[in-house]
Amino acid sequence: MDSIHASCFSEHEPLHSVVLCPPSDLDVTDMKIATQVQWNGPVDQSKARECHENLVGALQQEGVRTIMYDEFLSDKDLHLSKQLINRVFVRDLACVFGESVLPGEAGTSMRKPEYVQFHLLLSHWLPDAFQINENNDIKALEFGDLLILNKDAIFINVGMRTSISSLERVKEAIFQAGFSEIGIIDLPRSASTLHLDMNCNVAGSDVVVAKQFLKYFPVQVITESSSSFSMVDAFLFRHGFDIHWLQSYKTIPDINFLNVNPETLLVSKQCNKNSLKEHPSLQKKNIISIDVTELEKGGGGIRCMTLPLHRG
Repeated sequence: MDSIHASCFSEHEPLHSVVLCPPSDLDVTDMKIATQVQWNGPVDQSKARECHENLVGALQQEGVRTIMYDEFLSDKDLHLSKQLINRVFVRDLACVFGESVLPGEAGTSMRKPEYVQFHLLLSHWLPDAFQINENNDIKALEFGDLLILNKDAIFINVGMRTSISSLERVKEAIFQAGFSEIGIIDLPRSASTLHLDMNCNVAGSDVVVAKQFLKYFPVQVITESSSSFSMVDAFLFRHGFDIHWLQSYKTIPDINFLNVNPETLLVSKQCNKNSLKEHPSLQKKNIISIDVTELEKGGGGIRCMTLPLHRG
């Protein structure tokens, strides 16, 4: 594989390279099974693959390098991988903090194999940047729970799939990567609040889109030497973000979008674009809509399906 570079200091700078993985070979054939595997509905994986091709094609059209990690697995690992129905949701597996890459840890045993497989690949791709041992002794750390606000601040949810003890384990590595503050929120444990990026998302350098209920939650703000509390809006305002509060929303398509560059958002065709453009900072955004409907039935959206390696 051609050399890759890991660098990420925000959610909104130009995206140069991203990791993805196509859907599993296993159909989720009925609603009973979907419920048992915590999906929102039955999924025909042939349709899901068409949706994934839409995602890949849209990214490539915008000049983003797309890396399919399953293409680099051994035959044995690939045989298993093709049967892992959540493997398309790569965002949780690892995260680039500045020039460093930290491994995640599955919050549910069903997803553990893909974490191991992908981390072994990262250790070969990025031997100097990837800190493979940083998830030792970690209980649960899924990076759908984390937003990189800017070069200074991280926002993370310690809720259903990420534990506070796991954050304590990796916080020094985050500070060493150059970030000075970590804002910690603890959201309710429910399907609709599974990850932070199902409740808020950075939509540009100066605006965050968020469900309105978040305004009632405090944020614990930690630095290398201090700890204090703030409300969500005050924490985000201090880091240069206005908040576009959503009263009405469809959780996945309206919030789980991806910044391709400062001018462009990649969203689901089910996203309410008019709602997004109600905020002055978003009115001139180039919003690209793609059909990922079949993939969204798995409980995640476009952001969940993409792991940025290089922005900026």
